[in-house]
Amino acid sequence: MTFGRKSYSIDEAKARMERYCAYRERCHKEVTEKLREMRMIPDAIDLIVHHLITENYLNETRFAQAFVRGKFRIKKWGKNRLLRELKARDISLYNIKLAMKEISETEYLEVFHELSEKRWKQISSEENLQKKKRKFADYLLYRGWESHLIWEKLSELVALRS
Repeated sequence: MTFGRKSYSIDEAKARMERYCAYRERCHKEVTEKLREMRMIPDAIDLIVHHLITENYLNETRFAQAFVRGKFRIKKWGKNRLLRELKARDISLYNIKLAMKEISETEYLEVFHELSEKRWKQISSEENLQKKKRKFADYLLYRGWESHLIWEKLSELVALRS
């Protein structure tokens, strides 16, 4: 017997999920996982998700766009990381392409140069040039920036140092 685990009626679950989705943008995967945690049966999950979509609480395009804007502007993630994270949330390729349009190429490159120069200064205490290059590249690769941008910037920064 399970104690402390409430069971929900469809209407209670709908109301709870409306609040959950109104708090911030959610993807379908988050909502279905939350409903599973609430021990809802698959038919009820489908019904509630359908309700949330028709009442515009749940919109995957809107979620993807907000996600890309937020993670790019706040966490300074590159396109590779954004793409990986959206795919992990089962976002369609169509919505991913739409979301990526939220970032202008100019802004993208400005953020990259700003972030890479900041990182280069942070690791200035590293004497070994190879270790410094590796730390620099690893940092930017982890954040999802394209390798060709990283290597171009690295050769630029190393040339300035000489």
